[in-house]
Amino acid sequence: MFEGFTLSSPRWLVALLLAFLVGACSSDNQKALPDRPVEELYNSAMDKLGESDYRGAATAFDDVDRQHPYSVWATKAQIMGAYSLYQAQKYDDAILALDRFIQLHPGNRDAAYAYYLKALCYYVQIVDVGRDQKVTDKALKALEELIRRFPESRYARDARLKLDLTRDHLAGKEMEIGRWYEQRGQYLAAINRFRRVVDNYQTTTHVPEALHRLTECYLSLGVVDEARSAAAVLGHNYPGSEWYQDSYALLTGAPNDSNPDDQPKKGWMARVIGALF
Repeated sequence: MFEGFTLSSPRWLVALLLAFLVGACSSDNQKALPDRPVEELYNSAMDKLGESDYRGAATAFDDVDRQHPYSVWATKAQIMGAYSLYQAQKYDDAILALDRFIQLHPGNRDAAYAYYLKALCYYVQIVDVGRDQKVTDKALKALEELIRRFPESRYARDARLKLDLTRDHLAGKEMEIGRWYEQRGQYLAAINRFRRVVDNYQTTTHVPEALHRLTECYLSLGVVDEARSAAAVLGHNYPGSEWYQDSYALLTGAPNDSNPDDQPKKGWMARVIGALF
């Protein structure tokens, strides 16, 4: 019937062997992908999560989404899978999963949490001010987006607290760079950094020092009027700070708190403050 093939032909044996292997592979694939109910898959994933097997949980939640993509469980599995990745410290993968969830389900009841978890993925990676702050800037933007989109959500309050800390961290980085420039006599570059702290991070703890460093830099450049203005702002807003004491001493040559008899009752600093404010 088939020319060239006989029962004793090697070509016939090869064809028979290939048919057997294909059948075996098909059987193995069926065993590897059992048709499990969605509830069973989801509960299995939750069990892994409860056992702190975060990577296993992430894989199991992905199975829910992959095998039952149109079920209500799939949507929940997507956000839980992202949470599992976050707990496993696989932050880049978690962010990708959260971006996908936000794109697919912008009106979902868990959308606010998705934005919050994404911000946390950046926030927990913030490093000390001596290193690059790109991830800190991403955390800032993610927190701001959460607050803008969901200002009344239960996550917004915590986001605002973290936002203040993030801004303080970024201001600290600007101060470190500014001090580095100042120590090397690059006063204009230092002034730009200190001004950025004063202008962009007004609620942070670094503003008093930034104003004092501006006073120092302006005096080093011989720009006395600008130095006096920076010191006046410092004295008006932070009159009891050590940075104001230092600025006062720089400009008057006398300490502000050592001996009251050495100070005029209403010196130039008070007059400048009065004129400005």
